[in-house]
Amino acid sequence: MAQRRKGFMAALAVMALLVGFALPAAADTLEEIVQRGELRVAVQTQGPPFSFVDKNGVRTGSSVEFCKLMAEEMGVKVTFLDYDWDGLIPALLSKKADILAADMTATLKRALKVSFTDPFYYTGAVVFTKKGKGANFRTVEDCNKENVTIAVLLGSTGEAEAKRFFPKANIKSYKGGGPLVINAVLSGHADIGVNDETAVIGQMQEFPPDSIEILPIRLTKQPLAFAVRPEDTHLLQWINLFFAWIKEDGRYDANIHYWVKTLDWKKDH
Repeated sequence: MAQRRKGFMAALAVMALLVGFALPAAADTLEEIVQRGELRVAVQTQGPPFSFVDKNGVRTGSSVEFCKLMAEEMGVKVTFLDYDWDGLIPALLSKKADILAADMTATLKRALKVSFTDPFYYTGAVVFTKKGKGANFRTVEDCNKENVTIAVLLGSTGEAEAKRFFPKANIKSYKGGGPLVINAVLSGHADIGVNDETAVIGQMQEFPPDSIEILPIRLTKQPLAFAVRPEDTHLLQWINLFFAWIKEDGRYDANIHYWVKTLDWKKDH
């Protein structure tokens, strides 16, 4: 009996070894990028200051420029693929893109589908309205009323936060880019808007000066991060290491100062 058991276990071991040899090695997306000679990046169609097409017809912005640096360090070219906000994650998961680079909040719900890098910046959801109407919306209670219409971006963190903080209000979701939300407020289709602070500041530059005011209502503090597919651990580690290096050599600070903390980019783009 013991001899038969030993033989059976030995046969199982051989079978396991053979199966192991038969299984294909897991694909390494980072290696594929290098061999392909191209980094494919899913970006938001119009979301300044992180990703947008400027007045010269050039795709640029904070996240875009970070990805250009990534491609340079990889020794490959970079291709940007434009999507509306709600199309970014599907594009990544369907392997149309290698990474997702936007001002996307790394939420727990999104992390069920994708793997986020370490946060590269922290921001938060804010409330804004048409200049001169801010006195009507000074508190959360002022906004959380049935006769208040709130514009948000479909699939965004702002949409989720508006529903959480203002359950009594009328939430209107717009498909596309953040400027649609600002335009809804300016045109009177919504009383207020909710979106990421950095996005609002950047997108305000596309509208007449002093047409929008950000209210003193900060709803959240949120981490912004890039994303990869869950299986792409090597690529994820490389991106985290990339940010560690550029934070040390000053390229990170230069990017954030120019694109996010100031409006210096506006005169050039």
